[in-house]
Amino acid sequence: MSGDISDRREGSLEAPTRHPLDWKSDNFYDEKDLFVELERVYDICHGCRRCFSLCNSFPTLFDAIDESDTLELDGVAKEVYWDVVDHCYLCDMCYMSKCPYVPPHPWNIDFPHLMLRAKAVRFRQYGASARDKILSATDRVGTLAGIPVISTAVNAVNRSGAGRRVLEKVLGVDRDAPVPEYHSKTLRKRLANHRPSGNVEAVGPTRGRVALFATCYGNRNVPEVGEDLVAVFEHNGIPVTLLPSERCCGMPKLELGDLDSVEKAKESNVPVMAKMIDDGWDIVAPVPSCVLMFKQELPLMFPDDAEVQKVARAIFDPFEYLMLRHKEDKLRTDFRKPLGKISYQVPCHLRVQNIGLKTRDCLQLVPETEVDAIERCSGHDGTYAVKTEFRQASVKIARPVVRKVKEAGPDHFSSDCPMAGDQIAHGAGEGVTAEHPHSLLRQAYGI
Repeated sequence: MSGDISDRREGSLEAPTRHPLDWKSDNFYDEKDLFVELERVYDICHGCRRCFSLCNSFPTLFDAIDESDTLELDGVAKEVYWDVVDHCYLCDMCYMSKCPYVPPHPWNIDFPHLMLRAKAVRFRQYGASARDKILSATDRVGTLAGIPVISTAVNAVNRSGAGRRVLEKVLGVDRDAPVPEYHSKTLRKRLANHRPSGNVEAVGPTRGRVALFATCYGNRNVPEVGEDLVAVFEHNGIPVTLLPSERCCGMPKLELGDLDSVEKAKESNVPVMAKMIDDGWDIVAPVPSCVLMFKQELPLMFPDDAEVQKVARAIFDPFEYLMLRHKEDKLRTDFRKPLGKISYQVPCHLRVQNIGLKTRDCLQLVPETEVDAIERCSGHDGTYAVKTEFRQASVKIARPVVRKVKEAGPDHFSSDCPMAGDQIAHGAGEGVTAEHPHSLLRQAYGI
């Protein structure tokens, strides 16, 4: 371990600096070099332990050290190093909120990118299981499951106890994990004949008209969320159109370590988005993970790609966009219906965008509305929570949020991430349903 004890105690007081991901270099995929870096970082984490309450990666590491003969990292089997990697779902919260040794600190700790490197090394050398390939192939699975007859059958199996037992045995998808419904009438189909309406008015960094990146989940699993978004934006005079085409943002493949597939998705999406930006449109997406992918992950993977950087500057979280308009007195506040008490879970992939609690701030504009923001992880991460080997860990991570929601007894429970919302509502039990913030805002407007 490098550095002296004063470095470890004080950490860095400067703002974190994220370095680009050097994933094209040969050294990036050198397993021997990877393990040297894993050992260095794990040893520093062991000496700090500030991240013990985040994901299960850190308890896995710390427990292994505490149970070893030496009570130090040198007593931990190298197989455990991979267990730590498996429990990381790249939420970035350790980097953004906990670690005192991130760049520009000389120890240069970027735990999420180290985990991503490990996943990429393993994927390149050994590939992935059939289960993991299927779960990360959101476009292919969604297209198939969206065929009317097939969607009916898939949804029926997912609601059936017997079907879930088979799914668990064959694919390793936990029988108790909430899984999404598939809609044959997707958001893109529902908005196929939609014509943007509103008066284009640029204010601040917003140009006043928006192209919607529907997202895999928003398109096929919760199309009503996208419809609510369009209704709210156009109620505020912001014309909304769909991007001419799109495919998965690449986040599921990123989490798998399949970086070549991430690049292929980028090559499909970014030129389309850049063209819309050149034509005077801003970009929004209803799922925080997809916004984060274009705002942060792709720019760090492709720092020299001008179009990637252009998209990063022009894509917004929807509530970030609305509150930028509100700052210039361009958001309508003629709400017709109070929302009462809302328990609102702030997704990790929204928190690490460093835009503040814009969803909470927007909902609190509604009269007679109180929003309790819960800044804790849901433990879902797209696929982590549905896998049999990680299900119990995900439930444990979500437990503090579930407890707060149950104790609050709110009029509404909400999360910007539909998957996180379903995970928490499922844990909270009967009587708790996740409602998306766009849907709540639409209710408040009475439109």
